[in-house]
Parts: sequence; C-alpha cells; structure tokens
Amino acid sequence: MSESLDIGLLGQGIIGSRVAENLRKAGHCVHVWSRTGRAGGLPSPRVVAQKAEILQIFTRDSEALLAALNDARPALTARHVVMNHATVSKAATLEAARICAEAGAAFLDAPFTGSKMAAQNAKLVYYIGGDEAVLERARPVLELSSAKILPVGKIGDAMVLKIVTNLVTAVTVKALAEAAAITKAQGVPLEALRTALEANANYSALIGMKLPALMSGDFEPHFSLVNMLKDADFARALAVESGLSVPAVDCAAEAMRAGVAEGLGEQDFSIMGRLP
Repeated sequence: MSESLDIGLLGQGIIGSRVAENLRKAGHCVHVWSRTGRAGGLPSPRVVAQKAEILQIFTRDSEALLAALNDARPALTARHVVMNHATVSKAATLEAARICAEAGAAFLDAPFTGSKMAAQNAKLVYYIGGDEAVLERARPVLELSSAKILPVGKIGDAMVLKIVTNLVTAVTVKALAEAAAITKAQGVPLEALRTALEANANYSALIGMKLPALMSGDFEPHFSLVNMLKDADFARALAVESGLSVPAVDCAAEAMRAGVAEGLGEQDFSIMGRLP
C-alpha cells in the first residue's frame, strides 16, 4: 500500500499495541485509544473516529466494545469502516453492527487467531464475517498484520467460529496438562512425553507451544487466562442457546475460573495446568 492512511486502533493491549506498531512501520498514521490511558493515546474513541476513517477495535470484552462504539457513534459516517477484532459475544457483535449501521458506517466481524508473537510478526489470521465489498476496502489494512484473511460468512458467523476454535484450544490444553501430571506422577520424564507427542497424530502447534510452558512453569502471558475463560463462557452460552451439553468445556472453564479466583487471570491461560 503506497498511500498513507489514517487508521484508528481502539485498545492497546498485547495484540492491539503490536498491530499498531506494524501499521506505523508500513508508513501509516495510527491514532490510538486505550481504556487504561496508555501514553500517547487520544482521549476518547470519538476523537479517534474524527481523525481516522478505518477503525480497528481490540478491546477486552463485550462491554468495552459497545462502550467504545457508543462513544464514537457521533463521529461515525459513511466514510468509516469499523472492524471488531475483540472476541465478544455473538449478541454484542450484532449490536456493534447495528450501532455502525445506524451511523451509516460499514462494519466487519473480524476476530483473529494468533497470540503475542503472531501479532508482533504480522502473522495473525482474521476470520471475516460481513460484506465482501467492505472486506475489499479493509483488506490492504488487514494484510499488514496478518498471514491469512478468511471470509467465513455473515456478521456473527466469524465470532461463532472464533469462540468454538478457542473452545478446542482450552480443552486441548486442559487435556495436555492432565497428561503431563499423570506422566510426572508415574515417574516418567516430561521430555519423554514431548518425544511421544511429537510422533503422535494429535501433535499440534498448540501442544508445541504450551507443553514447554507447563514443563518450565513459565506462564508469561501470550493469551491471558481471564480472556480464555471469557471465551469459554461465550461457548457455553452458545451451547445453552442451542440446547447442547458441553461437559469438556465446562471442565476447562472450571479449572480456569479457579485460577482467576487465585489471582492468576493475567498469566497465560496454560497456567490452568500448573504441575505440582
């Protein structure tokens, strides 16, 4: 992209701050806002929307997303493209789309997969729900922080897929932690477990990332426990809405909730599998 654009980012946490840096490296003018009042940020989402036609939102939860959009609403016009990247409820996604539509702004449901290093290295994968023409307007900006952009359907569909893929992630790490605990209790070295898993059909990039953390006890946050618990609860709510039972995610959510209650919410979510 040769033209310098004004791009607004709402939310400057682990992911948003790194996306902002990649946009700056590409030569764009990036206007940021954070609920925490991060240095260098603008005073409100409304001011960001006054300065930028493209808005990328990386807030923590549904309430923060809707609060930011309601603040920005008076400044939103038909020239704006708003992309929500935060993992929120499907209901909040649809409400965000409604707020934008009432203001005449375009909206994309655009959650992502990938944690801290993926954001830093511009290797996020975006799931996109929404109009193809709006995606084409936003694509040059999304390409600056991503390895893939995957259209998956209408607004709301992308968020459902993001929630259920995180469900698989949470349950996998819970199972991995239990496997490691049994291995250790039986006197088998955890290095042997890693060797066995690497040759097994169930081995994945996720296991490759999280088993070393369990072995070393290093839970530096790449994706926080409190955020993964939030997403697990979204999955459980979708299941209830659909009349489904989800005992595996119930179990993972219980372990994560206990960790949050212990004050571990800002650690990496793999801490739910701490080994004794």
